[in-house]
Amino acid sequence: MIMPLLIALAAGAASALMFASIISGALISLLLFYLAPLPLMVAGLGWGALGAAIGGIAAATGLGLMFGMPYLGAFVVTVALPAWWLGHLALLGRPVIEGTPASNGAAAIAPQTEWYPVGRILLWVAGFAALTTMAALLTLGTDGASIVGALKRGLLRIMGPREGKPADNDVDALIDALVMIAPAAAALVAIMTLTLNLWLAAKITATSGRLHRPWPDLRSAALPPMTLVALALALALSFTGGVLAIFGQIVSSTLLMAYALTGFATLHTLTLGLKSRVLWLSSAYAIVLVFGWPILGMVGLGLADAFFGFRQRFLQRRPPSQVT
Repeated sequence: MIMPLLIALAAGAASALMFASIISGALISLLLFYLAPLPLMVAGLGWGALGAAIGGIAAATGLGLMFGMPYLGAFVVTVALPAWWLGHLALLGRPVIEGTPASNGAAAIAPQTEWYPVGRILLWVAGFAALTTMAALLTLGTDGASIVGALKRGLLRIMGPREGKPADNDVDALIDALVMIAPAAAALVAIMTLTLNLWLAAKITATSGRLHRPWPDLRSAALPPMTLVALALALALSFTGGVLAIFGQIVSSTLLMAYALTGFATLHTLTLGLKSRVLWLSSAYAIVLVFGWPILGMVGLGLADAFFGFRQRFLQRRPPSQVT
């Protein structure tokens, strides 16, 4: 009992230090800040959700005592809560009974475990990314005008004209454009970093032999059907105005990125059996990482799979020996 407690406290301390490193302003601190959930996720996946909860509470308390309540609240919402809940969901399973043939020809009962679906975990990741982005924007103001004004003032301090120099219309236009896309861009960064942290934590615990579940089939990741309804509603809110429009843009961007990830899963499935599969997949990832905008193709593929079930049809036409 002592060792899991020490590991939980060590994970909390590491996570708190990584989170607080952003105060230094150093470039490396930005990377540490985004990786702050990783130690708590490793503790949660390797030693149970209780370990992540204990480490998160200890880390939040320490940050609150040293830096004040705003840091405590920010750490809980952006780091501790997602790490604890996602770790809990990843290890969540229920027993199911399946009949298997016995040696005497009768049907034997073989207990199996049905794990929480990867697609639903991905939806939770998108929800946490949207929640943390909204919470960050609400610290700037409670209405659309105040949020936009605060974002514009911050960008003006960074990119605006220096003292004694005339204003540049091109810079003003660029700042206005950045203000428009800033909430959605922040949400995209949030879902990508949170997804990366969870994947890294699972890889670390699996490599060390502490992952208490089999490695999931990521190719089968699929969002629940009602996600399309939520996406349509969020897109509609994006065209209203005010803070509702900002929140609609945030939710839309996180859900579209979730569908982009299912698009990659669809691509991995549809390329099964190709001799040059590794080349095709490597090229697809490289093009997305270098240019960025081709991610829209993955979004389209993920949405198309949600509508038409490409993966299911593809796997039904292939013999089981060629699916793995």
